[in-house]
Amino acid sequence: MNHSRQERLEAFGRLLDIMDDLREKCPWDRKQTMESLRHLTIEEVYELGDAILDEDLPEVKKELGDLLLHMVFYAKIGEEKQSFDIADVLNSICEKLIHRHPHIYGDVEAYDEETVKANWEKLKLKEGKKSVLEGVPRSLPALVKATRIQDKARGAGFDWEETQQVWAKLREEISELEAEVEAADPEKIEAEFGDVLFSLINISRFIKVDPESALERTNKKFIRRFQYLEEATKAKGLQLDEMSLEEMDRYWDEAKAKGL
Repeated sequence: MNHSRQERLEAFGRLLDIMDDLREKCPWDRKQTMESLRHLTIEEVYELGDAILDEDLPEVKKELGDLLLHMVFYAKIGEEKQSFDIADVLNSICEKLIHRHPHIYGDVEAYDEETVKANWEKLKLKEGKKSVLEGVPRSLPALVKATRIQDKARGAGFDWEETQQVWAKLREEISELEAEVEAADPEKIEAEFGDVLFSLINISRFIKVDPESALERTNKKFIRRFQYLEEATKAKGLQLDEMSLEEMDRYWDEAKAKGL
């Protein structure tokens, strides 16, 4: 299973050769632009995320291949525009990694993850960034974006000192949400609901849970149990919309008991 360095380089070179062929000879590949590939790349990233959560390593391998193809595709288009090629891309990330890891390639000391993160953010500011939050993509889904915003703020030293402070903040935000629900002001309800979600993500960092993965696992669990409910009721000639919640709960509990 483990290939030599030469075999790995040859496999990468093979992909580059195939990309050259496709760009020259395939009508679909020849037509693509960075803009037309963008949404497909995002889709591939989500498919990789699904495979990782499912712990399906053969599928992870497949999705990594799809993503690597996209990276090579973008580099090929960059080469055609005489802007950059795959060597520029690889050398650029190598140089950045060396620069951002002075504790490996320089004389800076860092013995834990938090120190590494803090040094990383400081180096980015020295490189000309005006804010540590500049690196958070605008188009990220809101849940992922909130997580990244908090991670970067923490790297700059802006964070709660103790977990209990975060729990207290969550309770405060829930109380404010309840008050606005009673007042029935839609805009304020939405604002307070957002604050509650943001506080929950804060807690996730302190208890070391990735909120995106946690929510997606719950999504998958709900789908499994609901589909069991659908199948079990159908097998007995029943319709969900004709059943009481108590009746549906019995099948839901069966799904839980089966470990779904």
